[in-house]
Amino acid sequence: MRFVVIENSREWTEPARHVTESETAAILAEDVEAEAQRRLRACHLQEWRTREFITGRPMPHEVRHFALQVAFAAEAISRLSPIPADFDSDVYWPKYWA
Repeated sequence: MRFVVIENSREWTEPARHVTESETAAILAEDVEAEAQRRLRACHLQEWRTREFITGRPMPHEVRHFALQVAFAAEAISRLSPIPADFDSDVYWPKYWA
């Protein structure tokens, strides 16, 4: 993935992706939220929250920051019109550094 400046506008450049008919169906904000929840489950956010509640020790700053980034990304993607068919691509989401 590269980030380039073209005619004073920023644009992500990636190989062209062929969209099939099944992918052209309207993507809903609920689909984006489900992807956000999947990414949060992958970093075990609920277990960190439970540990914080039980022990009183705060979750690591990196985990809390990642959760905020995912929430922000989900909100931003949900507001796009139309929501891109490849909304679940890592291009749109923060990377978790465990």
